[in-house]
This record gives sequence, C-alpha cells and structure tokens, in this order.
Amino acid sequence: MPASWLLHRHVPGDSERNAGDRYPLAAESKETTHFSVVDSAGMAVSNTYTLEESYGSRVVVRGGGFLLNNEMTDFNRIPGRTDRKGAIGTPANLIVPGKRMLSSQTPTMVFGHGRLVLVTGSPGGRTIINTVLCTILNTVDFGMDIRRAVDAPRLHHQWFPDRVNFEGAKRPEQKAIVDQLKALGHQFNNKTDPQGDAHSIWIDPGSRHYFGAADHRIGGKAAGY
Repeated sequence: MPASWLLHRHVPGDSERNAGDRYPLAAESKETTHFSVVDSAGMAVSNTYTLEESYGSRVVVRGGGFLLNNEMTDFNRIPGRTDRKGAIGTPANLIVPGKRMLSSQTPTMVFGHGRLVLVTGSPGGRTIINTVLCTILNTVDFGMDIRRAVDAPRLHHQWFPDRVNFEGAKRPEQKAIVDQLKALGHQFNNKTDPQGDAHSIWIDPGSRHYFGAADHRIGGKAAGY
C-alpha cells in the first residue's frame, strides 16, 4: 500500500444509524458483484468483487474514496469446526499473517485459437465456481448463444452437505435428467433458489461482434456504445 494512502475508520453515531428512518436510502446489495467489460479495441475485464456484507470493514481509503472489504470472515475462526453454513475447519484456512483466505471467486475469460470468445463470472459464495462452469459448458460444449447459456438452469454440488442443488429440479422438462442423477444415488435439495448472477459477454469468432447477456436472477443490464 503506498505511503500516501491513509485509512480512516468511521463508526456512525446514533443520529447516523437512525438516518434511514428519516431519509429514504437507495437499495444497496450486500452480496458480491460481478461485471464483464470488453472495449472497442478488444481489451477485456472480468471483475468479481465483494465487500463481504454491507459496507465491508467500514474502513475507507482516505483520498481513494473506496471501502475495504471484510474478507477476514472467510478465514477459519474456529479450528476443527466445519458446518453447513460454509465454515471450513481445516488447518489450510486458519488465520495466519500473509495468508490469502479461502475464496470461490472465479472471474473468467475464455479464449479459442488465441482469441477472446467469452467473458464471464458471478457472485454466489460457494456456488460461484459451478455457476461459471455451467456458463462455459453451455457456450463451448453445448453451442448455446450467450442468452440461452445464462438463462439455462444451473446445478451445484459442494461435497458438504452431500446434496445436489439444481434450479430445474422441479421443471417437467428436466425430470429425465433428475431421475438419472437420482438413480446414481444423488440426493436433491427441495429448495430451488436462483443460483448466481453471471453477467457475460460472448464474442462471435467470425464477425467479432459482441453479445452481452445480463442475468435475470438478481439484476443488471447489458449495454453497448
């Protein structure tokens, strides 16, 4: 960190904490955010970032105008304890100076024959890796256009708990797939919550035209210039 960057921690007083009761505040997500960008020269950015709950650590870089996150919560705080809420109790994720915490963030750019064809990524905690994988498989292996690839139902399995999350589990058109997985011994969660928010850009290999698809699951939009 440059010496000219000063950190400032602001703890709101009672009057500030209650300001929301008197003044309407804009809605602000507490979750990780992802955006994909490709400029007119073909330069691309896949950016997945998080504050880890609202306002992160509440530490602002003075002069920088941005908040620092609270990713310390992704370290193992209770050695030996692993629970269903996502805490991993293995020694690899213990808090140690200089160590990077466990993370599933997967900002991704896909290239074919040395040329960019897909920019994608997603929020979603442990589901992020599988959300990105589903988007890539849909475009690269199943030949879907980017709109269909982003809209398609997603599947997630994270070992613990040993159950499958599948957005299409209750859809009649997905019954055959679900039955095949159950026959292999997989158990499905009853909940079919939306998974991820994979705002993506696909670049046509022939025309090099850009096609953006905003994910309907959380919100956002695709825009060009």
